[in-house]
Amino acid sequence: MKKNYILKKIIKDYRPVTKNKNSYKLLENAFSDEDIFAGTKVLFSRQITMSSIVEKFEKQFAKFVGSKYALMVNSGSSANLLATFAACNPIRKNRFKIGDEAIIPALCWSTSLWPLVQAGLKPVFVDIDRLSLNINVDELIKKITPKTKVIMIVHVLGNSSDIEKIKSICEKKNIILIEDTCESLGSKFKNKYLGSFGDFGTYSFYYSHQITCGEGGAVVCKSFDDYKLLYSLRAHGWARGPNEIKKDDPILKKIDNKFIFINSGFNLRPTDLSASIAICQLKRLKKMIKIRSQNRKRIINKLTSSYRWKDQFSFLQESKFVEPSWFGLPIFIDKKYVKIKKKFLKYLEKNGVENRPIISGNFLNQPCSKLYNLNPKNIKFFNAQDVEDRGFFIGIHTNPITYRQLILIEKVMLNIDQLI
Repeated sequence: MKKNYILKKIIKDYRPVTKNKNSYKLLENAFSDEDIFAGTKVLFSRQITMSSIVEKFEKQFAKFVGSKYALMVNSGSSANLLATFAACNPIRKNRFKIGDEAIIPALCWSTSLWPLVQAGLKPVFVDIDRLSLNINVDELIKKITPKTKVIMIVHVLGNSSDIEKIKSICEKKNIILIEDTCESLGSKFKNKYLGSFGDFGTYSFYYSHQITCGEGGAVVCKSFDDYKLLYSLRAHGWARGPNEIKKDDPILKKIDNKFIFINSGFNLRPTDLSASIAICQLKRLKKMIKIRSQNRKRIINKLTSSYRWKDQFSFLQESKFVEPSWFGLPIFIDKKYVKIKKKFLKYLEKNGVENRPIISGNFLNQPCSKLYNLNPKNIKFFNAQDVEDRGFFIGIHTNPITYRQLILIEKVMLNIDQLI
């Protein structure tokens, strides 16, 4: 069609140009012309709010990750919020109550933790396994008490602990398992996608994640009752969709049938605009996972094969039984460079290599943890602290890395010796 041809030409003409080719961002060129074309068609339709395209994406996403049900939301943080408040809802038979305990790794994101606190749970922190960056399963088992009702697993940067073992523990002890898979969409454990093991799995589609629609996220679950609950909580507690009130229900004689509230709720709805882009990205996910993996190997090989390589850094390897969908490239500086880490990271930024902490480091060091007195006994989490002291990560792109970028990374990274 002529209209489509003109629109595609406009999109191509307005494609952003990389201003500084001597740089390496966490992610660049995340959106293809196809993504923008799909989103623009939604804009022109003027049906931007949540509708049929969101439903289409939800069905495709559930099928992809191997879960019975999926619900799209406006962010990964909202996905964690929704899963947590569904897990304590009075309509649910197996639910936690205010004052119960929730286990969570010390290496986590803020909105992996805060929904647990906001729902009235007492967080119990567990140190990580230094080799996987994920929760230490042996330490997790030690922290379980009769009050433990929730385990929030955070799958870090595409890697995982033995989620099968954790699931088995939860089933035996009737503990609700939530998998924060916001950084690990597409990763598999024993050929099964992460996020599909627990009662709830959450995902993020923020920029630089495995797929992106700018903002966005999803929750998956196995139970139709949980799906109905999530559906209602996502939008105000309304009786809509699978919760719709039947025409012969006596309640309709008492109240306006347009606005019936059957539960508590939020407004965490996504848009058809976001879903249209997410559908395009999901089609390319397996290809992008492959490219990310190749880019990761090329960066590591470039550094370790350099004549300047002196074991200045070490790198994270995939855990046993894990087929990773890498989100970023975690890097650990040798202990002799710890004192100059901040100086080194500033040097990387100044010279065009964007970087960031591994999640948020040891979360018990964050000011908000002290504000809420989350570690009253001042327990030490040595592995999480080591990650904070020595770790950072750089991006892994969804397009093949260029030779110029590899040269830049090698040159700048291996200059760490010059900063002592």
